Amino acid sequence: MTHTAAIRFLKTVSILSAAFGLAMVLALATPLGAALGLFIDLAFLPVDGAQSLTPGPAALMTAISGGLMCGFCVLIYLVAEHVYSTDPALGRRLLIPALLAWYTPDSLGSLAAGAWFNVVMNTAFLALFLVPLMLARPAASQPE
Repeated sequence: MTHTAAIRFLKTVSILSAAFGLAMVLALATPLGAALGLFIDLAFLPVDGAQSLTPGPAALMTAISGGLMCGFCVLIYLVAEHVYSTDPALGRRLLIPALLAWYTPDSLGSLAAGAWFNVVMNTAFLALFLVPLMLARPAASQPE
């Protein structure tokens, strides 16, 4: 993967993930709630309708986590645009620990909550960011 392609990929995944975070928040007051309910049910396989987003503490945690996800992904976008694009080594040193700092407690907490399939989804999400960071070739050694 070229460095330019890695930057483009990181920025695209950041935008889509930030939109997902916003959708989590909007799901609390719009018809997007049905889609979020399916996502929650999926995290607690099997998909049987047993889990759903309920008002109160769960809705508050959804609002907080959706906002944090949106903000984190905007930060990833900005690091990709302004740091990783000009200094890939520094960009990786900033992004990889931050991604692992999200992944580890989120996944351990998911397991503790009984939502083991969320760890699978987290792993796929983590890979979307780590693959371009790990596979990008240095800019000096590649044709555009």
